[in-house]
Amino acid sequence: MEKVNLKNLKLKAEEEIKKISSLKELDDLYRFYLGRKGELNKIFDSLKILPLIQRKKIAADANDFKNNLNKLFKEYKDLIKKEVEKTVFKMERIDVSRPGREVKIGHWHPIIKIQREIEGIFESLGFEVVFGPEIETEYYNFTALNVGPDHPARDMQSSFWIDEKKGLLLRTQTSPLQIRYMEKNFPPFRMIAPGRVFRYEATDATHDIQFYQAEGLMIDKDISVANFKSVIHDFFRRLFHPKIEIRLVPSYFPFVEPGFEIYIRDKNGKWLEVMGAGMVHSDVLKRVGINSGEWQGFAFGLGPDRLAMIKYGINDIRLFHSSDLRFLHQF
Repeated sequence: MEKVNLKNLKLKAEEEIKKISSLKELDDLYRFYLGRKGELNKIFDSLKILPLIQRKKIAADANDFKNNLNKLFKEYKDLIKKEVEKTVFKMERIDVSRPGREVKIGHWHPIIKIQREIEGIFESLGFEVVFGPEIETEYYNFTALNVGPDHPARDMQSSFWIDEKKGLLLRTQTSPLQIRYMEKNFPPFRMIAPGRVFRYEATDATHDIQFYQAEGLMIDKDISVANFKSVIHDFFRRLFHPKIEIRLVPSYFPFVEPGFEIYIRDKNGKWLEVMGAGMVHSDVLKRVGINSGEWQGFAFGLGPDRLAMIKYGINDIRLFHSSDLRFLHQF
């Protein structure tokens, strides 16, 4: 009876092995027949109750079955491995004659590109690049810069106030970093503060509610407007072209005295206003503990957005934040 069962088991095992298509299925089948709790061990366990002669005969047949089945499992394991390797090779095969795929590489946004260029030029002129918070206090954004309580810039229609009672707002300029820097450093020094600023105003081709600024400051002994003109003319020559012309026009800004606007002449001969500047007001220096009788300096503010528009021929500031890849991929 056991011999018949063993023969049937062998035939069944051979049929099932032939249907296997994966190593996992083969491993599961191996454990079913030859594992510690497998079908073959059940036969060996049943030999205890049989007479000695019959037990020896069935045990010999069971061992033959075990050896033959082990051999069959090994053959199919090798066969499946080869099929798997063929499939993997086919999937991972590289056709060296096939044209390559273009790898798309990211790049800087035009504003960041011009900002990095601005930073690089001023760093080469000995200026330190300083960054600071976009949420500012009323003191640093206005009071310390001589922008009094009645100045229109403090109006709700001009600034984004986060908490007017606590005097917190989104900075309208990066000039507050000049104050913070002067509080912690003793002259002489040179620094620029690039970053994003926010103003509550109508959006059109040349204005936006958020844009970028780079405010600069130089404090030393015997600094004059001539020093500023030399520095800023050198900057524009490097940013645009060596023969660029600039001119200074008198203007008013609360935190400088005297103040002026800087114009550059474009390729069509037209003068364009590109930045504001002036000699740092004595009251501003006094607030940060710097003796204006001993130290003087100039401050300036320029807009990377505007300079990018001039340099790259962009006619609408809103394109910078449009997420239009047709526009961005040009840079």
